[in-house]
Amino acid sequence: MNKDDLDLRVKIAGVELKNPVTTASGTFGSGREFKEFIDLNALGAVTVKGVSSVPWKGNPAPRIAETYGGMLNSVGLQNPGVEEFIKNDIPFLRQYDTKIIVNIAGRTIPEYCDVAEKLSNTDIDLIELNISCPNVKEGGVAFGTDPKMAEEVTREVKRHTKKPLIVKLSPNVTDITNIAKAVIKGGADGLSLINTLIGMRIDINRRKPILANVVGGFSGPAIKPVALRMVYQVAKVVSVPIIGMGGIATGEDAIEFIMAGASGVAVGTANFRNPRATIDVLNGIKEYMIKNKIKSLKEIRGII
Repeated sequence: MNKDDLDLRVKIAGVELKNPVTTASGTFGSGREFKEFIDLNALGAVTVKGVSSVPWKGNPAPRIAETYGGMLNSVGLQNPGVEEFIKNDIPFLRQYDTKIIVNIAGRTIPEYCDVAEKLSNTDIDLIELNISCPNVKEGGVAFGTDPKMAEEVTREVKRHTKKPLIVKLSPNVTDITNIAKAVIKGGADGLSLINTLIGMRIDINRRKPILANVVGGFSGPAIKPVALRMVYQVAKVVSVPIIGMGGIATGEDAIEFIMAGASGVAVGTANFRNPRATIDVLNGIKEYMIKNKIKSLKEIRGII
């Protein structure tokens, strides 16, 4: 068996990707920063940084901190807004033979719906709904931590777009399966998980938190066991496709997520350390399949 014999195709919410590897939102921009290091044509999809209905400035600096086994970020979804994204980033990505997944953000349900509606008639493939955003009308509680709120925002966004809708789940909940069931009830066509955990660091010499925002999203290798467990739990109770993410840096990591039930895998924090991480993961998947005489990923998906 060689690489030409492998069937790496996966279907996410009705859209066929030539292989399961994509990028985690916020770690890859729109791909421009990485085109000098990798061939974007090789990826199953590019998931872009969060896009909002209007430009967001993000949080004050410092907003990145290294930590054991990963990093903390409180960038705050800084982006130039959906109009600029449509004008500049979609044409750039359409030069490549890869699917486009657009992560959308909002502070209120109307904001989410506005950006989803504006993207509905554009040349993208899938929308990823980030429900870890704070709901300003509910005192800053994240949409994704309450099942009723998660279901409501999913249902409303689904009404405003023709594109298949993936909902990205927050791990900062007691039972992630309840949130998964809620968003599927609201109309989600697929799920991605996990988003970042919440963490912090303190500068003991300055006696202050390192991040200006005090807390931030914790990502990287250290969160992989948590992410894997959550993907496994969710895959057991839903029938929609899942994109697994959280600490994936090698082909072996990716295979674990696929065995736990994921259809696709997203590489995130590893991109900052190794700009070729996505390609390394893809090659690692192929090597594992050849070594173990696995022709299609269907043979191992969800076998645990």
